Amino acid sequence: MKPRKIVLAYSGGLDTSVILRWLKETYQCPVVAYCADIGQKEDWEAIKQKGLATGAEEVIIRDLKEEFVADFVFTALKANVIYEGGYLLGTSLARPLIAREQIAVAKEVGADAVAHGATGKGNDQVRFELTYMALAPEISIIAPWRQWPFKGREDLINYAQRHGIPVPVTKEKPYSMDANLFHISYEGGILEDPWTEPPEDMFQMTVSPEKAPDSPEYLEIDFENGIPVAINGEGLSPARLLARVNEIAGRHGIGRIDMVENRFVGIKSRGVYETPGGTLLHLAHRALEHLTMDREVMHLRDSLVPRLAELIYYGFWYSPEMETLRAFVEETQKGITGCVRLKLYKGSAWVVGRRAPRSLYLPELATFEADTLYNQKDAEGFIRLQGLRLKVQAMVRRRQTL
Repeated sequence: MKPRKIVLAYSGGLDTSVILRWLKETYQCPVVAYCADIGQKEDWEAIKQKGLATGAEEVIIRDLKEEFVADFVFTALKANVIYEGGYLLGTSLARPLIAREQIAVAKEVGADAVAHGATGKGNDQVRFELTYMALAPEISIIAPWRQWPFKGREDLINYAQRHGIPVPVTKEKPYSMDANLFHISYEGGILEDPWTEPPEDMFQMTVSPEKAPDSPEYLEIDFENGIPVAINGEGLSPARLLARVNEIAGRHGIGRIDMVENRFVGIKSRGVYETPGGTLLHLAHRALEHLTMDREVMHLRDSLVPRLAELIYYGFWYSPEMETLRAFVEETQKGITGCVRLKLYKGSAWVVGRRAPRSLYLPELATFEADTLYNQKDAEGFIRLQGLRLKVQAMVRRRQTL
């Protein structure tokens, strides 16, 4: 059925500019261009004017930085989620928020269809569309890269030139980028060869560790119930706090990751990431949990981390299972309050201090000196009971060999 009005997730780049004009030509209906500001550094006024000139009925720009950090980045931080041991999920966390707000815009302007610029080979198409389906099952979804005849960048450039859409004359980067307040990702082009070292001039959030300061820097991060609230004693909003810790970590060359990951669609992909502030927040949060979280609660939560990471990476942020797991994570964060001191130097960071009002670490219990809380003789029966099944197994094996 032909849509009455479409809301396009718009960035102002070549792909979404061509998509904007193609949607108008193909469906002969108004198209609203929607932009999400999640911390990428853009000239939003220029993007707005370009969208209007390309044919958008309206260009709507939403500032989502605080929401992004508070509701998505910090939610993932509280769960300590890392995908496949390295990726802190910067892009994966942004997509459900962008898509959620796109649905809100569609309802505001009376649109009955939404469109995105994700290709048919990546993860983002899944993340966008699963969010659309979860929040607005009645809305029509248009994915131009799976529908139109264009095969690649050259086709898009030719189309843009025919329709008077400005095409940047700057030299094309030999890789693609995606940026937000949490990270920058790099993939494609020269990075498709997993043996090729990324060029140093590619990185934007971090200096090379070789060029980092020759003296270490100490940093203190305060948490309340698992949420970072202050840097070096200064209370900051979520977005301002992340921006501050990004700057501090970045100047020490911290937060670079180069990995080959498994996309949801079944393709192995090489990604290079800069997540400077996130790297420090994860390190500090985990250290505070070691001090304040019950052992069995921690082990149970940790057993769920791979599943949580998969759900976020695959795009199931608004699924019933994710809602259930998030409620569990929130419960685990009660009492994860305190301060962690980090030492930063030449691309590395390590914990050098931690304190908490509800610390489960008792010096009088941990000491090697005499104490009154722990009777060492009790360990004898404990060990015997733990080893009982091992003794039985050994006895049975011995009998079978006789």
